[in-house]
Amino acid sequence: MRKFGLIGYPLGHSFSKKYFTAKFEKEGIADCSFDLYEIPQIMDFEKVLSENPELEGMSVTIPYKQDVIPYLDELDPACEAIGAVNCIKISKDSLKGYNTDYIGFRLSIEKWLQGQQVKALVLGTGGASKAVKEALKDLKIEFLSVSRNSAPGLIAYEDLSFNPEILKGHQLIINTTPLGTFPKVEEIPQIPLDQLNSSHLVFDLVYNPAETMLMKACVVAGGKAQNGLEMLEFQAEAAWKIWNE
Repeated sequence: MRKFGLIGYPLGHSFSKKYFTAKFEKEGIADCSFDLYEIPQIMDFEKVLSENPELEGMSVTIPYKQDVIPYLDELDPACEAIGAVNCIKISKDSLKGYNTDYIGFRLSIEKWLQGQQVKALVLGTGGASKAVKEALKDLKIEFLSVSRNSAPGLIAYEDLSFNPEILKGHQLIINTTPLGTFPKVEEIPQIPLDQLNSSHLVFDLVYNPAETMLMKACVVAGGKAQNGLEMLEFQAEAAWKIWNE
């Protein structure tokens, strides 16, 4: 039996096991399994590996996309440039990190925008945001990064309230934070919702629930919204390709 899995914490919201289990059944892949390894601290990653020597590949989700890097032997050059890992290929004597979030996001956002010219606000500064920003750079989409506190290269959420021209001039809002993820579905990034209008587009990397509070707010204002499920599917297929190269 070939084994694959996902590390992160918590994992109650994850669709990865369901996705890969369905994939194996649909494609008649009888010798593979995909399991969830919910670890409360990154140090437990080594325990997962030692207790599951059959593992050939791992997906990595919040909050370990950066923390896992010191445990790896090698990074794919593109992944190294991004600075975050969400896919690990496990061979006999090596753990190699990749980033398929980049692939998944780029394919999904290109398909959704269909060439529409926009400027973007990237909410959050975690591992997922790094892949998103790298994809935006390659797509020549200008963006601003938004965090709780302002810093070099970052604006704070409160800056959006003080300066309405920022949100007015950035039609695409990308949520890379876990805010709104099941079971805490009432959470929402602290952007001024009253400034949203029909020109805005929300791309929320959250996919459980299918429609987050942020997405709903944008739609109510007349805008459009998309969740991260398609991105998840694209990145999962890219990971499967890496594990089977």
